[in-house]
This record gives sequence, structure tokens and C-alpha cells, in this order.
Amino acid sequence: MAASTPTPGIHHVTCIAGDPQRNLDFWVETLGLRLVKRSINQDDPGTYHFFFADAEGNPGTSMTFFPWENQSGGKVGSGQVSRTAFRVPEGSLDYWEARFDDYGVDYDERVERFGETVLPFRDPDGLPVELVAVEIPEDDPTVPWTEFVPEDYAIHGFHSVTLWLADPGPTTELLQTMGLEEVGTEQAQGDTPGDERTRFAAEGPVGRYVDVLPTIEGGRQGHGTVHHVAFQTPSDEDQESMRKAVRSQGLSPTQQIDRHWFRSVYFREHGGVLFELATNGPGYDSDEPLDDLGGRLVLPGKFEARREEIEAGLADVTIPRAEQVEADDD
Repeated sequence: MAASTPTPGIHHVTCIAGDPQRNLDFWVETLGLRLVKRSINQDDPGTYHFFFADAEGNPGTSMTFFPWENQSGGKVGSGQVSRTAFRVPEGSLDYWEARFDDYGVDYDERVERFGETVLPFRDPDGLPVELVAVEIPEDDPTVPWTEFVPEDYAIHGFHSVTLWLADPGPTTELLQTMGLEEVGTEQAQGDTPGDERTRFAAEGPVGRYVDVLPTIEGGRQGHGTVHHVAFQTPSDEDQESMRKAVRSQGLSPTQQIDRHWFRSVYFREHGGVLFELATNGPGYDSDEPLDDLGGRLVLPGKFEARREEIEAGLADVTIPRAEQVEADDD
């Protein structure tokens, strides 16, 4: 049974990091994403929650992190998002390899996948990430942030996520229920050689692909792994429609939870990956002016009354600024 309102694609991806300052430095300065929200984990308010995105925090562009310093390193395995990929303009991968050399980023040789060139790398916590060179259309809804990386090379939101699953069958049926269409299969490269990678596509312009790979490789959650992947259900009505469709697959989605910048429903899909359905509003600029996104610690709802206590328990961090980095280099 197909969802009455298909998802346009990925909304955000949330991961687990270690040191918060190192996480900020890498995702803002090295990769050139904007810190659009500096907040806390609403289920663990003693931990930061950082949101990195395009210049306006558009849906389909935000990579978010819980920097749980006391957790150990994780291991990517079955039942996880194994790779998160971002779009960059065609012809930009030479720039990125040179930049990774300058910044000491651990990266692998390029691979070809479904006719596109992919540059795999890892963040400082070992999180597997990829840049995929694609043609960016003139009417693309993303707005690249250019404080550290020029527009000709900048990240334009998500390309895809890859799911590692012991038994892909039930999950592929779920993805089709969510409105994604199977568009191709090819032999995997750089993951589990010999296995087949199957690609599913949503109809939206950003974060539209989900790749599925079979593996029984064991994993564990920790630094350098994905906590969950969220899919766009733009309105409350879209979300409820999708929630009913998910329930029809024998899964148990939560009731809607207010996350301040969007409203969420969570469930574990058949293979164990934590999925979220997220509305597109109110958005990251609902409580801060667009020009000031990420400039202060935002404590949503009931947490504002505990500001003094919460701030006292969080590590001091400094947001990278291009002018400051240039001054330090002089």
C-alpha cells in the first residue's frame, strides 16, 4: 500500500560525535556548512545538539550531531545508516581532495556509482561521509553557505543515505510504501564487495536517494555512527498520512513529538534503522533571525527556565569564523 503523500526525500541526518569543538571545527570550517542551530539534546539536556546546513537551513540540508563525549567509538554495521552523501557541483572533487589534503582529512579513492563520481571520506570521529559530484540545476532550492568554501565547490544538501541491512526485503517494501521508487541495481564498490546495491528515489530535488546493501556485519552505536535518518513529511497532514502507511507495514511509529523547529514521528524500520518523519516547519529561523542562525544557545520550550543550570554543564565552544581563522593564519 503506497502512502497517500510520498516523502520528497531526506529531511536531516543525526549522528553521534565526541568532542564538540572538534565537531564544530570540522563541519563548519573544513566542510563549509553553516551552524544554523546550537541547542541541546531535548532527551538529554546535558548534551549539545548542533545543526549544520545550507545558508538558510532548508529541509534536506541539515546534518546534526549529539556530541556525547563519554561514549566510546562506534562501528558501522547491519541495521545502520552506513554512509551519508552530500551533493557538490560537477568538477569540484579536485578542489575537495586538495582541501582534504590541507586539512588532514582521511579520504579514499573516488568510485563510480550509478553514473556519478563519489569521493568517500571520514570526519574526525570516523563517520563515513561522501561527496557526490552532480549537476546542480539553476532552480535548486538549496542556498550554499560560502564563508569558508566558494560557491563553485560548496555542498548543496544531501544526495543520499546508504542502509546496511541483514534482510533488505521488508525495508525495500517500506521504502516503496513511503513513496520511493526502485531505480537501479549494481555491484557495490567500497562497501561490501560482491554484494548488490539497490537504489530507491523520491521525487524531491534534494536528498532523494536511499541505497540499500545487504550485510550481516555486526555494528554498535557510538562516536562516528548515525543515530537516525529523518524523511520529509512537509505538513502535519502529510506526516499523519505517512504514519498510517508505516503502521500498515506492521511497524509502531510514535505519536507526534514537538521538536520546536519541526514536529517528529519516530519508528525503527524492519532492519533496525531508526527512521524519523519530520515536518518542514516551523524551521530553524522561527526563533532566530536568518542572519543570526546558530549565534546563541537556543533552549526550546521548558528548557529556557533551566538556562543557568544547563549552560553550566556544557563545554565552552567557539564557532569558527572566517575572519578569525584568517587572522590566526597571519
